[in-house]
Amino acid sequence: MSAIPSVSELSLLKVLWKDQPLSARELHERAVAELDWSFSSTRKTLERMLDKQMVAQDMQHGVQVYRAQLDKVSTLAAFAHDFGRRVMEIDAPLPVNMFTGSKLVDRQELAELEQMLQDWPDAKD
Repeated sequence: MSAIPSVSELSLLKVLWKDQPLSARELHERAVAELDWSFSSTRKTLERMLDKQMVAQDMQHGVQVYRAQLDKVSTLAAFAHDFGRRVMEIDAPLPVNMFTGSKLVDRQELAELEQMLQDWPDAKD
């Protein structure tokens, strides 16, 4: 099971899942519209994510770049399951159709997500 990122961590992961590796500056520029915060906040969040092993850091052409370490589908499944259970108080698996139309997952990933949500360890029959 994947770690459940915070909302701001998830915003940075979504950028990385679409295109990686990216420098902190590139990540900030692509996420700033969603996060509406300073570059120093992006750096701090990346440091936390490194500590949690959510991202990895490499040097590329003399620039530090970041890559997502968390698998997209399993992270989204964990996030969705947590939201359904904690926020919505739903014990049954979430319907995958709530993800239809997402720009974040393709058809194959959507099928994987559905399977993961259906097979969740504490999902009721």
